[in-house]
Amino acid sequence: MSMFNWQEKSAAVLASGGVIGPHERLPWPQTGAMGVQHVIAMFGSTVLAPILMGFDPNLAILMSGIGTLIFFIITGGKVPSYLGSSFAFIGVVIAATAYTGKGPNANIGLALGGIIACGAVYTLVGFIVQAIGTGWIERFMPPVVTGAVVAVIGLNLAGIPIKNMAASNFDSWMQALTFVSVGLVAVFTRGMVQRLLILVGLVLASVIYAVLTNGLGLGKPLDLSGVMNAAWVGMPQFAKPIFDANAMLLIVPVVIILVAENLGHIKAVTAMTGKNIDQYMGRAFIGDGIATMVSGAAGGTGVTTYAENIGVMAATKIYSTAVFFVAALIAVLLGFSPKFGAVIQAIPLPVMGGVSIVVFGLIAVAGAKIWVDNKVDFSQNKNLIVAAITLILGTGDFTLKFGQFALGGIGTATFGAIVLYALLNRSEPSARRNPSNPAHPG
Repeated sequence: MSMFNWQEKSAAVLASGGVIGPHERLPWPQTGAMGVQHVIAMFGSTVLAPILMGFDPNLAILMSGIGTLIFFIITGGKVPSYLGSSFAFIGVVIAATAYTGKGPNANIGLALGGIIACGAVYTLVGFIVQAIGTGWIERFMPPVVTGAVVAVIGLNLAGIPIKNMAASNFDSWMQALTFVSVGLVAVFTRGMVQRLLILVGLVLASVIYAVLTNGLGLGKPLDLSGVMNAAWVGMPQFAKPIFDANAMLLIVPVVIILVAENLGHIKAVTAMTGKNIDQYMGRAFIGDGIATMVSGAAGGTGVTTYAENIGVMAATKIYSTAVFFVAALIAVLLGFSPKFGAVIQAIPLPVMGGVSIVVFGLIAVAGAKIWVDNKVDFSQNKNLIVAAITLILGTGDFTLKFGQFALGGIGTATFGAIVLYALLNRSEPSARRNPSNPAHPG
């Protein structure tokens, strides 16, 4: 039996208003067009994350394509997902490498060793899930925990764009113009433009920056000489990992976020398609874990399944995994274009800072959304205490040292949330239970 069951009648189903399932595909020209759309959807975040960590964005694009192909093969072409750069790694990578937010990361090797270790643990989790299911994950990481940890990732990063990405008063105003531009695109546009709000807002802000600097002389001019001199085809900048215990201990806890993200995304696709792909959860974790290890070994970021691409599927009702195969091939081709990378590097730092403020804020709000969507009951003291302590540990970058090991804010918040919930999750006296909500979500 073939691993991939793509049916040519898929186009007829689409024409009659039906849903294109994961096992079906459109004719190749339409599949190619949809692949381009998914590349555009993942582009902004997949490029932004490596820039914020001092990684090569060209390599990140290349490894996102390779990672998606790995995921595609390991899941047997049954799970429609694109793997892009994970924002969950940004805070811990910056902490492990002492990156200041400007130029290439001089200590990238330390980050890569930690990313590979995280991918290895993630793969192990996948094998366990493949054997016994996901019930144990949901017990250890209920919505109150996952929501708090996701929120912490955004809050922990807040100081980076504000303190490190604005060298002057003009830069600070430019950051403000940038996040206002993104906000205007998010609210006043529709369709694909709105879906690409980060990318469109970034382009708009860059144009404004060029007018104010190159045209009016108000700041450091936009320099496009690197774009003009860059070759159309060439190799990205590979890097070697360094396996340092401190860095690995700091970065490995990100696996908790990756597991929560992937689990949530697969459940979302299951709900949208009406087809139960929960049975592939273990293989999805394994695929994501191996893709993260391969990416880290080459010098790329850790990867994760992308909500941006799930949004495109929800809008188009096309869940064909063949589309993601094509999108991955396109990303691989882009990864071998230095000119493409030079365009990214030419983006002014304050513009990237303004976009970062939006992105980090959206990550923090995504944590709160997990609470809302799952109706977490904050009248229960256990939920209130877990969330409150976790947010402050992560935002304040609370650090614990164990001999030579140091566990930073995101790590202490992550482990703290899990341990604290396990400690406080005891049956409450019946008189204190909420009779209208005996299930006590969260």
